[in-house]
Formats: sequence, C-alpha cells, structure tokens
Amino acid sequence: MTAGTHYLPGPAEARRMTTEELREAFLVRGLFVPGAVTLRHVDLDRVVLGGAVPVEAPLRLEAPASLGAEFFTERRELGVLNIGGPGTVTVEGRAHALSARDVLYVGRGSREVSFASDEPARPARFYLVSYPAHADHPPTLVTRAAAEGAEIGAAERANRRRVARYIHLEGARSAQLVMGVTVLEPGSVWNTMPAHTHHRRTEVYLYFDLPEDAMVVHLMGEPTETRHLVVRDGDVVLSPGWSIHSGCGTASYSFCWAMGGENQVYTDMQAVDMGTIR
Repeated sequence: MTAGTHYLPGPAEARRMTTEELREAFLVRGLFVPGAVTLRHVDLDRVVLGGAVPVEAPLRLEAPASLGAEFFTERRELGVLNIGGPGTVTVEGRAHALSARDVLYVGRGSREVSFASDEPARPARFYLVSYPAHADHPPTLVTRAAAEGAEIGAAERANRRRVARYIHLEGARSAQLVMGVTVLEPGSVWNTMPAHTHHRRTEVYLYFDLPEDAMVVHLMGEPTETRHLVVRDGDVVLSPGWSIHSGCGTASYSFCWAMGGENQVYTDMQAVDMGTIR
C-alpha cells in the first residue's frame, strides 16, 4: 500500500497559481495501480481517496499512518465504487460482489476490508472515498440497477445526462458521505452546468470511462475568478466549498461525485448566475 497527504490552498492563493501549481494542488492522479492499494489523505474535510486494483491476489485495506488508527474504518466510513471488471469486496468475512458502477458502503468499525478481482485479465478497479464518521451504519450494497436515478439536461445544450444516487439520505445511509455517478449520453459533453457551489460541504470528482485520446476541461475556482484543469481517465478533482465544479469533454464520459460536510441534503447548493461567471 502507498499513501500520501495532500494540502489545499485557499481562494486567494488559487487566483495567483500557475497551471502546474493548480494541478499539484487540486488534482489527484495515479490512484489505480495494478496490484496495489493507493491512498491520498486530503485536508479537505479530512477525506481519504484511494484506488485498489487487485490482480492475482486479494488486497487488504490498511490504515495509513496519517489516520493514527488501529484499522482503516476505526473512526471512518467508506464508499467503494467499481469502475473496472467484476470483483469482490469482503467486509468482516462477508463477500459483496460488485460489477461495474456498483457501490458498496462500509460503515465505521469494520476491521477487515479486502478487495479481489474475479478475472485477473480484466481486473476490478475500486475507487475509495472515506470521511470521518460519528455514527455506525451497516455495510450496504447498491447495484447500478438499484441506484436512484434521474435524467437531467438537454441534448440541444450538450448536457443530457443521467444522475444516479447511491449513498444518500433516501438510499444507503451514512454518517456524512454522499456519493453517486453521473453518465453523459453520447453527444453530450457538459457536466454540472449551470454551475453551483456548496457552502456546507466539499466535493470530489473522479472522471472515468474516458477514451484514451479524450480529455475533460474541468472548470474550478470562484465564479468570478475561474480556472481550469485538463483531466483524463482516472483523475480526481478536489473541489472546496468556495469553488464551482463543472466540465466539458472532447467525448462523452462518466464521473463519480462524492461529498462530505455538515449537510447531506442533495439539493443544498448555491446556484451561480451564468452571467457572473468569468
């Protein structure tokens, strides 16, 4: 297992940063390493992001030193999204089968968590999102078919997409984690436009299902001081509560959105007047 710690600047600093400095501060790359668990501890509501790609042998989730914990979920909860081949997540001896775009919620206090792929030639790619937890909730598997979904946007605006909610107040219950997946329809390339911010929670975006030669231009920053990040398949963008989070791709794609903070209400967001974006 590899781990590292990530620190974020504030809005005043972000206004003065170069392209490389912005990428270093707000972009997390290299999470999906075959045969390894890779973790990044971020000082954004103390979220831990990770990737687990088991190949021949199962991989066990251990607590990095930055947690100061006996085991990973001693004081934390965990959301696991599979974006690869079929696999299994075993929690306290119970195996949960995850196909592509299935999500497993793992509650606080689960001592043993491990990951395995059903087909080493087509390994699972488990995306991990973890926040501190103040309450216990049982492990809950939400399949792609069972996730609560809605079609939003319009083809003529190039933003027709399906939003599926997995971990939320009416779905798999959690202490603070909210998690879902948005899939853009063929021909649509814009996500989260019109834009908004979240004053009471922060968000992370994992972009996936991007063709190898495609990219997304992710818009970030204060509405009147926008910046951008060029992202590719498997990249994660960190979005503080003061920043918008939106993007436009060179092809259709999917992304996982995950949030932590003081409010789990999905509609708790501050709409940005399109005329003010600069």
